[in-house]
Amino acid sequence: MTVTRSGPLPDEVYDVVVVGAGVVGAAIARELARYPLRTALVEASADVGEGTSKANTAILHTGFDAVPGSLEARLVREGQGRLAAYAEECGIPVEPIGALLVAWDDEQLAALPALAGKAARNGYRRTRTVPADELRRREPHLGPGALGALEVPDESIICPWTTTLAYATQAVRGGVDLHLNCRVSEVTEGSPSQDTPHLLATGRGPLRTRWLVNAAGLYADAFDRLLGHTDFSVTPRRGQLMVFDKLARALVGHILLPVPTALGKGVLVSPTVYGNVMLGPTAEDLDDKRATGSTAEGLAFLREKGRRIMPDLLEEEVTAVYAGLRAATEHDDYAIRSHPEQGYVTVGGIRSTGLTASMAIAAHVVELLAEAGAGVGQAGELPPLTMPNLGEARARPYQRADLIAADPAYGALVCHCERVSRGEIRDALAADIPPSSPEGLRRRTRALGGRCQGFYCGAELRALFDAPGTEAAR
Repeated sequence: MTVTRSGPLPDEVYDVVVVGAGVVGAAIARELARYPLRTALVEASADVGEGTSKANTAILHTGFDAVPGSLEARLVREGQGRLAAYAEECGIPVEPIGALLVAWDDEQLAALPALAGKAARNGYRRTRTVPADELRRREPHLGPGALGALEVPDESIICPWTTTLAYATQAVRGGVDLHLNCRVSEVTEGSPSQDTPHLLATGRGPLRTRWLVNAAGLYADAFDRLLGHTDFSVTPRRGQLMVFDKLARALVGHILLPVPTALGKGVLVSPTVYGNVMLGPTAEDLDDKRATGSTAEGLAFLREKGRRIMPDLLEEEVTAVYAGLRAATEHDDYAIRSHPEQGYVTVGGIRSTGLTASMAIAAHVVELLAEAGAGVGQAGELPPLTMPNLGEARARPYQRADLIAADPAYGALVCHCERVSRGEIRDALAADIPPSSPEGLRRRTRALGGRCQGFYCGAELRALFDAPGTEAAR
């Protein structure tokens, strides 16, 4: 297993290099690990999942409202089944709580049958119209005026942090090299027909590869231009979200969606697998691909929408506010392109459905590489993987007497808000891909993510993080 964060890169020619270690890039690397190839996954940041993948609405979609016949529609539909099965296999938290698209006026109510028809054209036929009285019984804390809803029973909530980390961990265990802090600034093109590798200039020195996959997320368009393509442009679409305290969880039974618009799925209210309730996101098209800060205007907008959807929710404590950027483009579909003559595949324009579609996107990319002549070989099995459980639907370590009896560290709480034990923190710091920062530790354990935001546990966690022998201290 090779995970590097500094120093020179290997002096070898990889078969495939995947640029970008978000959920899609990590999924592609994991899929490539099944084949007899020398593969590297390179990431500009110090950790996997540092970009769009860490700040989204964390929904495992059915794809009911995708554009029928689009590549996105097919890959979301396939990806949902693949990821649901993978989550069960690896212990990634998923809760199939279902969704309700709530109609608040006559025009929205009239649109529900068309949405059901669209879902059917996408291969999803389990939608059902819910009348106002039933809706009120099932969601008694909805604001006044809801006229009905369209039920989508197979929508689920998922842990996006564990998903990305699981893909990357299994890729590394399967032989993929992961190079972090490795921003690619220039590409000197190679040629598969002449067996001339691409030469990538990175912040850690040169890297050579026969085949190249662009999964650079918000920067996929800029990377595409390094290879001479101008097929799409990424406009960062900021989504601000508010996270409410766990005491709010009893207010909401389903993912509550608005009737979608051209800008996206709109502002939703949804439980999380961690026991909180989330309100958001906004949809703000920006110029700055680093503008992940929240704004007073954005939060005021969310409060206004939330007050309409569920007034009682606004009385609960807010424990966190965050913003993520989605890779929106001028097209209504994913921008996945194969350039066989260059030995290059672009994976761009992967919007909010990318988490759901990730495993299907990965399989599609490997098919494109094989069709282009990459000679991927026969697929094999990957080493089995069990991820730490961050969700509330199954027992956490502090609740397991058997685990604590075998190792008392799992009964010693460090973060009391989120019930995170010393054993979990120790395991995260010693993992195949350890965190590079306390924020990365939070995504692996939930420590620092509770209502006190690290006020009580922050110093102890920092001391554990900086302790001699940990990755952070080296």
